[in-house]
Amino acid sequence: MKLFSSLYSRAMHWSRHRHAPWYLGGLSFAESSFFPIPPDVMLAPMSLANPRLALRFALITTLASVAGGLLGYAIGYFAFDAIEPWLRESHYWPTYQKAVAWFGEWGFWAIFIAGFSPIPYKVFTIAAGALSMALLPFTVASIIGRGMRFFMVAGLMAWGGERMEQALHRTIDRIGWATVALLIVGLGLYEWNRLA
Repeated sequence: MKLFSSLYSRAMHWSRHRHAPWYLGGLSFAESSFFPIPPDVMLAPMSLANPRLALRFALITTLASVAGGLLGYAIGYFAFDAIEPWLRESHYWPTYQKAVAWFGEWGFWAIFIAGFSPIPYKVFTIAAGALSMALLPFTVASIIGRGMRFFMVAGLMAWGGERMEQALHRTIDRIGWATVALLIVGLGLYEWNRLA
């Protein structure tokens, strides 16, 4: 069943839309403070569809993400008591506790690692505000970590260009179904270990 190839074609079509950079900036901003979907899902196809604009897209993503991170910091600093009950009930609570422990041990490097890695950056931005991390190191670590990640994604997609786009189009259904199968197996193993 060619479910993923039609979704891929639609994503590539949207990535060429004239307002796509605005959507990318909005998604990047929201993801850094409250939204669950990472901007890579837009940045990658946009860079693949328009390789000569890839670095511009990476810059938009980085700046908007850091601005959203500053909003997350403000939420943690000014409104942590209001969101703590929701955070405790959400699946983000263990990550938040990890963020607090990392700040105690590594400070600046905790934000850098969260900015670069797939760890939910938003949780670290809120934790940084709640723990009153100095704003300048927070901002610098965010710019470096987020910038490295997004420029790497955009650069790889631009480097692959049209060849990568065609190769992905041919194999996206196999990759998609393999990912679904791995996810199901992973969830099954997690539940089995939890109940054992």
